[in-house]
Amino acid sequence: MKRTETLLTRSTWTAVIAALVVLAAAVTGCSKKADTASSSGSGEIPTIDTLKLGADYTDLKATIQFKTHRTDILDTVFPRYIADFQKMYPNITITYEAITDYAESMTTRLSTPRWGDVCMIPTTIPLTELSNYFQSFGNLDVLSETYNFADNRMYQKVVYGLSSTNNVQGIVYNKRVFREAGITSIPKTPDEFLNALAQIKTNTKAIPLYTNFAAGWTMGAWDAYIGGSATGDADFMNTKLPHKANPFADSGDNTGPYAVFRVLYDAIARGLVEDDPSTTDWEGSKGMINRGEIATMVLGSWAITQMQEAGPNADDIGYMSFPISVNGKQYAASGPDYNYGINKNSSREAKIASLLYIKYLVEQSNFDYDQGGVPTVKGHALPPTLSAFDGIELVADNPSLAGEEDLMTNINTDSEVGLNMTNQHVIDVAEAAITKGKTLKQITDEWNAKWTASQKKYNAAINY
Repeated sequence: MKRTETLLTRSTWTAVIAALVVLAAAVTGCSKKADTASSSGSGEIPTIDTLKLGADYTDLKATIQFKTHRTDILDTVFPRYIADFQKMYPNITITYEAITDYAESMTTRLSTPRWGDVCMIPTTIPLTELSNYFQSFGNLDVLSETYNFADNRMYQKVVYGLSSTNNVQGIVYNKRVFREAGITSIPKTPDEFLNALAQIKTNTKAIPLYTNFAAGWTMGAWDAYIGGSATGDADFMNTKLPHKANPFADSGDNTGPYAVFRVLYDAIARGLVEDDPSTTDWEGSKGMINRGEIATMVLGSWAITQMQEAGPNADDIGYMSFPISVNGKQYAASGPDYNYGINKNSSREAKIASLLYIKYLVEQSNFDYDQGGVPTVKGHALPPTLSAFDGIELVADNPSLAGEEDLMTNINTDSEVGLNMTNQHVIDVAEAAITKGKTLKQITDEWNAKWTASQKKYNAAINY
């Protein structure tokens, strides 16, 4: 574009020649994306599906600031990706900032327009407000042909985020500890699992279930099992839950949300966890399970590789489905981890650079595969860490009904239950089990009462 500006300032040229030059420059600019990309002015931002890595915008100069929750790989994995990406785009500079209290801190930062260029979109942002913060990646119908879970951060067919990796929800466990305890088959119900924990406590020195209570954020993992894993129903979370009467009540058949939280409550109440949950150590727990000092931890599949890499016993780390069966069949919730989002207030150069880098991350970096997750690109192979899920049906949550995109969020927020948003309700369950202050029924009765009040506030019909 600098060349065009020079031509247009030569006032001694005739009007005819000037017009021809402008036309020629315009044609050249349209035919070469790299030239137009160097402009800081306004203009169309390409959709991610139209970009060709290593071919488009190769002379783009930009700096992008990337906010991430992955404090553990800030200085190891991310520098490798940057170096690899810069072989194609040497003039794009990428700086990462890792945030410990990510969800809360990032939600606050989004209130200002200059928070950076790329972040992992906090789930606290309602779908209807995504366009207030984030740049579009493209149309859902187009992107869903290439990417898994493209509808996760979507509103009215516009996609505002792509998943960084996609988790299968289960339990990390030490296979050697299970063998030493005499456990010969993977538990498939809450009672079988609790009995296996008791067997581990009796026959080994390992902590049967490590809660990671002190870290706080780790307790939020339990919410991931109350939908597909506990019901086998892809419509449960976004369609049925906002319209269900007393959704946290005991179903009587060891399924549903109550059964998930019963596993946590009973494990603590029966002394099948660490002696003092207030002193747990998240980073230290990785080496502990690798060494066989911990038998199980309830975490998404993203945690597998971290536990394998925490010591010399990677082969001892296994991953099982959550111990709930629905009519004799096991299911596992599957869905995206944090989605990449691009600041709508960033410069045009930064937006294009961010799209290119995110496209690299999801299509070429192997980040999702290396983290033990379901790949974002459709057709890419599952990692070997998920081989134990053969025969277990993966359940991805369907989106809300049209016109109800925010109903679940509104009820969830207004009721202050905070599923998949805050960890306090899970912490309350654990604290009650530790102190024997309340029964699980008393806790879930309180949740149901608040949920019902919010359903009435938002005129949600009770259909289930």
